[in-house]
Amino acid sequence: MTTTTAQRAAAPAAWMTPLLAVACGMIVANLYYAQPLVGPIAQALHLSPEVAGLIVTLIQIGYCVGLLLLVPLGDIVENRKLVLALVAGCAAALVAASLATHASVFLVAGCAIGLCSVAVQVLVPFAAHLAPEHARGRAVGNVTSGLLMGIMLARPVSSLVSDAFGWHTIFAISAVAMVLLGVVLARKLPRRQPAPGVHYIAMLGSMVHLLRTEPVLRRRAAYQASMFGVFSLFWTTTPLYLAGPAFQMSQTGIAIFALVGVAGAVAAPMAGRYADKGHGRQMTALALVLGAGSFLLSRLGAEGSTLSLLALTAAAVLLDFAVSTNLVIGQRAIFALSDAHRSRLNGLYMAIFFVGGAIGSSVGAWAFARGGWPLASWIGFALPALALLYFRTERR
Repeated sequence: MTTTTAQRAAAPAAWMTPLLAVACGMIVANLYYAQPLVGPIAQALHLSPEVAGLIVTLIQIGYCVGLLLLVPLGDIVENRKLVLALVAGCAAALVAASLATHASVFLVAGCAIGLCSVAVQVLVPFAAHLAPEHARGRAVGNVTSGLLMGIMLARPVSSLVSDAFGWHTIFAISAVAMVLLGVVLARKLPRRQPAPGVHYIAMLGSMVHLLRTEPVLRRRAAYQASMFGVFSLFWTTTPLYLAGPAFQMSQTGIAIFALVGVAGAVAAPMAGRYADKGHGRQMTALALVLGAGSFLLSRLGAEGSTLSLLALTAAAVLLDFAVSTNLVIGQRAIFALSDAHRSRLNGLYMAIFFVGGAIGSSVGAWAFARGGWPLASWIGFALPALALLYFRTERR
């Protein structure tokens, strides 16, 4: 058998990557539906402003716990069965959230939504396993583009549905979507049984060893933590900025602005193809430069002017482009470290940079309250710039 014939035989069906991309987008969106609805949810459930932040925080905590405790199961448990169990759990949690009339019920459901949404991080290494080596970056990039579009579309879709039908509706719709997705995945997703021989406790212990002994993992996680931190900072503060005195935008206008950022997700497949060709280092430098530069671009024009709005819109697209590029390059790099440890590597990578995102959201809200968009944007510039300096110390 020739090399070309072997590659074709190893390649998954043409529809498998789009299916995984759509599935990732649908699942990851569950993490973000509540973010623009904190006000109405808190009011309906009689939560004080001081504790309203738990609505989003507990979803994030659930996701981080799942990344560290559930995603590594992809290295020892049959992957299709694991994904279906997590999707079913997510559907049940979404039903509970859609019916919640008491704060404690919704908060527990939110934590469970985050915990089970880690199914997406079982599917991304699954795509890497299915793809042949020469096309692995492209496969990961295509699946990641679906994931990023899910993140970007979740907030505006949630706002629009809530305005029309109330905040419960988006969780009910997503619960139905998860059931339908589970049926499709049960029919179409191939089985993947990892090699036996590793026990769960030993597997968790091996994650500490991986973090200590794999410099590529540590570096890629640090780069993406800075990028996802400023991504979260940007999308936490720009709605406040646009709704404020300078622009006085409505929620619908802010939702439309958020939709523009989806254009940046097109970078993911492109980044994967360049990584497959050996250009990961150059693409990393470009992503960090664009990430820092997007915040400088956002400062053009007087606040509230047409030029300022156009600059902020271009900055949103550029930042999303940079974040998606760096994410794909990082995943391509860590998946190449070990076939047998991909789920554990991915869980560690995602957990570390997700913590960066949570810190970015908190710092962004603080900075905007203290110094408005100028202070927030300077912090947004500084983090990728520092990551770029750290990147410069990486040995070729």
